[in-house]
Amino acid sequence: MSRYQGTRDFEHGAPACTGILLTNLGTPEAPTAPALRRYLAEFLWDPRVVEAPRALWWPVLHGIILRSRPRRSAHAYWKVWTEHGSPLLNIARRQAEAVQRALDDRFNGPLRVELAMRYGTPSIADGLEALRAAGARRVLVLPLYPQYAAATTASTFDAVARVLAGWRWIPELRMVTHYHDHPGYIRALADSVHDHWAAGTRPERLLFSFHGIPRECFLEGDPYHCECQKTARLVAEDLQLADGEWAVSFQSRFGPKEWLQPYTDETLKRWGGEGIKHVDVICPGFSADCLETLEEIAMQNRDFFLQAGGERYGYIPALNERPDHIAVLADLVATHGAGWPEFAADWDTRRAQAEAVQTQERARAMGAPR
Repeated sequence: MSRYQGTRDFEHGAPACTGILLTNLGTPEAPTAPALRRYLAEFLWDPRVVEAPRALWWPVLHGIILRSRPRRSAHAYWKVWTEHGSPLLNIARRQAEAVQRALDDRFNGPLRVELAMRYGTPSIADGLEALRAAGARRVLVLPLYPQYAAATTASTFDAVARVLAGWRWIPELRMVTHYHDHPGYIRALADSVHDHWAAGTRPERLLFSFHGIPRECFLEGDPYHCECQKTARLVAEDLQLADGEWAVSFQSRFGPKEWLQPYTDETLKRWGGEGIKHVDVICPGFSADCLETLEEIAMQNRDFFLQAGGERYGYIPALNERPDHIAVLADLVATHGAGWPEFAADWDTRRAQAEAVQTQERARAMGAPR
């Protein structure tokens, strides 16, 4: 049996395409403790997520965390679960479909978009296999993490590399590692804030809340903190906010280590206690609304602020499938796919078909089955 995965009776000259793999973090299959246990076991075992010696981390994860956390997490997921299932997965599917339409309108060459989740389903392996079955000879991986972090972007690369290590025919591979200062992304964020304010009133302060990472990762050179700060600064400049009208904070800390500060929950509690009455919160690091935005920010932190003395609290939704966001993603694909034949302005379908026929004829002359 071959060590490397190929295609039995491979059809030489079969139509080829460029594949685009959109990825996000992932989601449990259901808002239940068993589903959360499976999901968290995969997520928290990733050494990019928890950088601890495996022999020490395994008994903590399986002996303590996975015995209690799944039940609490399931309750939180239940509060945001929809009739279509996971908010993140549902939105991500719509994003992938919209990006496919945008690319089809823009390019003549065959481009195939697939969605994959780093943890859970559809997996990275599922997405890559779908592209391989579609004849992708070139693959562009676009993790939907605007700011680079080893725990997210690099973990995606690890997963892609593990899958491709078992393939016989490795496709050309490119990967977008960040787009935190892409002009279209900044403009889309600013426009989403304008849209939110147009439907209501402008707050006293705007808080940019990003997912946190352990402080030690920042000290070891992870650029995440710097990229978050730049994103917020550029959006604040676009909105023409004064220094005291906006701030950056970090949410979703886990474990006993110190994480990036200031923390979102403590910031909102402090603001409420200082007499700030109206705040809005936006989470630019999340390309799609999920548990961390819909439950942690829109529900938990709202309560923290109001209980501390605040009176009005607004959550500005993630960019999700806004047309300007889809345009940004399509632009990223076009930029990073530049030079590949399917992106060429002079792509000729008839010429590609003729070349495929010639390849098939040569293969048959060499004894290929077809």
